[in-house]
Amino acid sequence: MPTRQALVPLNSLHNGWVSSDSRLRIAEIFSSVQGEGIWVGVPSTFVRVSGCNLRCVWCDTPYASWRPEGPSMTIAEIVEAVERAGIDHVVLTGGEPMLFDPIEDLAIALKCLGHTITIETAGTIHRKLPCDLMSISPKLANSTPLDDETWRGRHDATRLNFSAIQALIDGYPYQLKFVVNPDEGSDISEIEAILAKLNGVEASRVLLMPEGTDSDTLHRRARMLVQLVMERNWRLTQRLHIDLFGNTKGT
Repeated sequence: MPTRQALVPLNSLHNGWVSSDSRLRIAEIFSSVQGEGIWVGVPSTFVRVSGCNLRCVWCDTPYASWRPEGPSMTIAEIVEAVERAGIDHVVLTGGEPMLFDPIEDLAIALKCLGHTITIETAGTIHRKLPCDLMSISPKLANSTPLDDETWRGRHDATRLNFSAIQALIDGYPYQLKFVVNPDEGSDISEIEAILAKLNGVEASRVLLMPEGTDSDTLHRRARMLVQLVMERNWRLTQRLHIDLFGNTKGT
């Protein structure tokens, strides 16, 4: 049992423990297959935390960042929803799940119940919590909302936190997933500059993912990236959920 303050047993899950007052705003909880990264295709339950410290111009989940929505749920309620799905792998995503202290209680509770955990994060915040795959997606200049005066400077100033990214790489099994738009042509040099500032990054853990929300765009841009990843021993990841279901919630 983890050593935490104000721990109480989950009502229906006696081997799980969480803080009695921990809550998270949740945009959605759903089960599907993982659509991105090195664990693509794995059956997964996704817990999408609502709220983000960045405002990516191409964000495909604005209901968890630009316009956060969803109810405030206790950790017990979230875990019980996950348990009903009956799936081992749980993805804690957002928004930015690492922004909120109760994400630690949630990860602890899920790990106590034996779940495999992926955390999807932009890498601007470091935390110590149970995690089997830290999926870090540092945001490139292509993410900056140039037409939004309120967020342009704030986003660009905070989108890269090298000390946090390094701590996540050093502390967890990881992947570095970069959203790129090869039609613009400038992303690769920026990625290489970022990698040059980090220590111990394995080439096989660097993934390029084409930016886009429809299959035609994703396939065309993925073809443009094949030679680039082959030359560098990086990986190419598609967005399987877009191919299967389109750009819709709950997939």
